[in-house]
Amino acid sequence: MTSASFVRDPIADELLTPQNAALVIIDFQPVQVASIVSMERRELIANVVAVAKAAKLYEIPVVLSTVNVATGLNSPTIHQLGDVLGNVTAIDRTSINAWEDEDFVTAVKATGRRKLVMVALWTEVCLAFPALDAMREGFEVYPVVDAVAGTSAIAHRTGLERILQAGARPITWIQFACELQRDWNREATKAGFAEIVFSSIHP
Repeated sequence: MTSASFVRDPIADELLTPQNAALVIIDFQPVQVASIVSMERRELIANVVAVAKAAKLYEIPVVLSTVNVATGLNSPTIHQLGDVLGNVTAIDRTSINAWEDEDFVTAVKATGRRKLVMVALWTEVCLAFPALDAMREGFEVYPVVDAVAGTSAIAHRTGLERILQAGARPITWIQFACELQRDWNREATKAGFAEIVFSSIHP
């Protein structure tokens, strides 16, 4: 039982912390979810919900974006995520690349965080494009690889490979949660952390 007697600087830490990370969620809408082929849809939804629950537990700022809701061409964020995110207001766009929407970029920068944990549908488009642009502007991007999916296995894989080659840092949903908790002695979030992790692990 020899946990460190000091807490690493939560801002300067190379690992993700509740104080240095922001979560970006892009286009988890019914049409996009229905078009996913690269993984089982129920697992995708369960995984992205676990990511959102972790962000809420550790009070990480969340930037949520949708496409084409105001135009009437698309539906809002799936209710499973909406139920978790509560009063987080979606930034609606018409641009396929969220980074080409001024309100979206302003919201991301307003978090004050340089480490962006990103989930989006589809991997090859709505994740890849803003991830590449964010990294060009000096952000660190952490795609949650088991909470994103594409229109085919090769599209998903190629989208991930492209951003990884550009410097993205892949994580999984359980890695995200564990990286934030870091120590079972952190009593304030221990019960919530255990609930997320043990209720979300798939057999």
